[in-house]
Amino acid sequence: MADHFQLRLVDSRMLAPTVRHLVFERADGRPLAFVPGQFLQVHFHYDDGSATKRSYSVATVGDGSAPGGSTEVGRIEIAVSYVEGGAATGLLGGLETGGVVEASGPYGRFCLQQTDTHPRYLLLATGTGVTPYRAMLPQIEKLLDGGGREVVLLYGARSEGGLLYGGEFEAFAQRHPGFVFHGCLSRQPRATPCSSDRSGHVQDVLAELGPHPDRDIAYLCGNPDMVDAAFAALKEFGLPVSQIRREKYISSR
Repeated sequence: MADHFQLRLVDSRMLAPTVRHLVFERADGRPLAFVPGQFLQVHFHYDDGSATKRSYSVATVGDGSAPGGSTEVGRIEIAVSYVEGGAATGLLGGLETGGVVEASGPYGRFCLQQTDTHPRYLLLATGTGVTPYRAMLPQIEKLLDGGGREVVLLYGARSEGGLLYGGEFEAFAQRHPGFVFHGCLSRQPRATPCSSDRSGHVQDVLAELGPHPDRDIAYLCGNPDMVDAAFAALKEFGLPVSQIRREKYISSR
């Protein structure tokens, strides 16, 4: 059963002009136990007093628990996109250090599973949909250490500035030859080109990887249009629905 608690903001920084990285601690001093890939819900009220909530994947890089296993963290990190006129943007975009919000969780099953035996993982993301993969990095490291596995992350953005946590993923790829990171830039290439970059949308670059049902399991997270297009493309390559896991990020006011 999900827990309800208060979160106190302890740090923040801008990841991009319209995306803020926030670092919280539970106000009761307890750690948060979650499985990488899960999300929290932030609860608040509209100006008319009606209750609402927004969901945010936990982006915190925890310890190296096994895939599907729970980890405990003292700091809870999320990434919040700016939405013009959005109520959540008003709350979290302007929250100052020491400010408190109501939250609950964790929720969700968009997680790596110990029962997965496929040799290659295809991770697709756009925007803040990359945050669960950041939290999964220690588990991905364990997967790769076991040998016989490859993990490919296709991350879509309009330009280099939209590749949230891009430097972290690139550094991880340098340390782990079994991890491949492709920044898929749909509008503007980097000023200094990177050999791992690809031009176009994530779902279009997917064909380069030649997905195959005997080899691949896929995770899709981010913009609903990308998730739907990639899902359709993977099915055309023969992947059954059981080998395609999806999480859609919808910007709510």
